Amino acid sequence: MKKLLFLTAIAVLTFNSSIAQEDTSSDEGISFGVKVGGNISNTSNGKEISDDGTDNRYGFNVGAVVHIPISEKFSLQPEVVYSQQGFTTSSEFNLDFFDIGDIIWRFDYINIPIMASYQVVKGLTLQAGPQVGFNINAEVYNSDVDLGDDFDLSDETNTVDFGAGLGAQYELDFGLFFQVRYVWGFSNYVDSEDADNETYSNRVGSLSVGYFFN
Repeated sequence: MKKLLFLTAIAVLTFNSSIAQEDTSSDEGISFGVKVGGNISNTSNGKEISDDGTDNRYGFNVGAVVHIPISEKFSLQPEVVYSQQGFTTSSEFNLDFFDIGDIIWRFDYINIPIMASYQVVKGLTLQAGPQVGFNINAEVYNSDVDLGDDFDLSDETNTVDFGAGLGAQYELDFGLFFQVRYVWGFSNYVDSEDADNETYSNRVGSLSVGYFFN
């Protein structure tokens, strides 16, 4: 199921890109680009993150970007991004359904944000919009203790994750851009009967650099 959703996301991006490329002749403002950057992620169960007994996971993101002008000030920016997310825990932390000590909880997604952009000054835009993510990897890992194979959490993890992002982007005249963003997850990524009926959602901050080719 997860592989099917992943392939569907790629197919949607390819289809949209082909349509946009056909329209480029009539609208020179459409731009295509790529980006790569770093993530700082954590989780929340409705409390302050610092009270959850978790620490940040550091990962990276890489993806494709399309910039679609709507007016002089407004534009849309759909993206398809591979994003490493999750968190780390110490031996004091316990989710009841899984507790093995100091571990990294790896939750990797193919995210599709659709950001609405407003240009504040030339080159600088504020961005906000919804995001849907498809989980493609869910596991726990400990580099200090031999656990054998990584523990697969696919059965305990929901495939689809919904959230919203807020951030800013600065683009130079020749296409290089810098992007900062924070995404709040709205849905429960834990699919388990033993999760104490609590909602565990993703929290991800990212800093990325990218380039528009046209």
